[in-house]
Amino acid sequence: MLECYITDRRSLPGHQDLPACIARNLHAGPDWIQIREKDLSARELFELVRGALRFPNPRGVRILVNGRMDVAISAGAAGVHLPAGSIAPSQLRALAPAGFLIGVSCHEVAEVRRAEDEGADYVVFGPVFAPLSKSTDLLPRGLAGLKEAVEAVKIPVLALGGVTRENSAQCIAAGASGIAGISLYQS
Repeated sequence: MLECYITDRRSLPGHQDLPACIARNLHAGPDWIQIREKDLSARELFELVRGALRFPNPRGVRILVNGRMDVAISAGAAGVHLPAGSIAPSQLRALAPAGFLIGVSCHEVAEVRRAEDEGADYVVFGPVFAPLSKSTDLLPRGLAGLKEAVEAVKIPVLALGGVTRENSAQCIAAGASGIAGISLYQS
């Protein structure tokens, strides 16, 4: 089962800082860390990603950058994660180094199919359940929606939105290749 921690420094509990949370998760946590700090400038995001890449990484966790291919490549990240409705992954592939991951956020089965057709390596689908860390206008897709998304493609589909340790097994049983989330990794 793949696990992906999506960062959100504004929802960190207590007085934790994001670099410390990333460092902790590099030692015990997910397979991927998606740095998703949309409000940072390119320079600030680059510095955050470079700092994360300098931490000891004994398990080989792959660092991804949300929405900024330029920052991901220049910082040496393992991939980029694109928001729904972004440029086609196939158009970015020519710029990417070998082995570079390109993922896409999807909320509908048609988006999942399009992401695969356009060359995505994986998709994050949701919200499966009501999100725990942020509000959204999107209605939960439920386990049936997740199962439909998984069955529509051959690429990995990670479940997102309200996923907990308690319900993650249900997501895997519905066919998801793994889970993604914020709250799971920031406690």
